[in-house]
Amino acid sequence: MTTFDPDLPHRCSPSVALRPEPFGALAYHFGTRRLSFLKTPELVELVTALGDHTDVRTALAASPVPRAQHGAYLAALAGLLEAGTIEPADPSSTSDGAAR
Repeated sequence: MTTFDPDLPHRCSPSVALRPEPFGALAYHFGTRRLSFLKTPELVELVTALGDHTDVRTALAASPVPRAQHGAYLAALAGLLEAGTIEPADPSSTSDGAAR
């Protein structure tokens, strides 16, 4: 099992399909056949933007999530990593190409 490290890059798994819903989104993993709920539109935006940033903290800072809620969103992302919805990403694969 991979430990969640918000100082490293992550991305939405390519094996996951997100279906927008009024509350956020349903995330279906085609490999595990697991269904997860992303309970806020802000979490959906964050998950879809993870791959565009050099690390999770940078993605969270760029998101509309209020700073006071960052801890809760980091915990949610840790659960999504455990579920396979998100996964670690190669640092060179971020859109800005910045490697750590």
